[in-house]
Amino acid sequence: MALKELPVRTRGVCCDLEVEIDQVKLGETVELLKALADPTRLSMVATLRRQATPVCVCDLVAAFDLTQPTISHHMAVLRRAGLVESVKNGIWVYYRLRDDLSPAVSRALQVIA
Repeated sequence: MALKELPVRTRGVCCDLEVEIDQVKLGETVELLKALADPTRLSMVATLRRQATPVCVCDLVAAFDLTQPTISHHMAVLRRAGLVESVKNGIWVYYRLRDDLSPAVSRALQVIA
């Protein structure tokens, strides 16, 4: 294995690094990762991925053994992150993953959820 010579550094002098990142995209990515970092929300996303039709909030309450306000809170976080959408039908709200998720987000969900 060949040894690679490292550049000589002067103490107290930093290298100029270019940090080019779109701040809007950065904010969206952070919200997405925060939303998926919670085990319950990640499980909810995985559950929604497996369903062919929208899922009623009442079914999520039963499946996760959580109260309706707690489920609604988690779904609101997922909605703000751009992962789910909802439709109200009478007194019930139905959730599903968005159809227009970016290919990168879809691939990530396929791997982690």
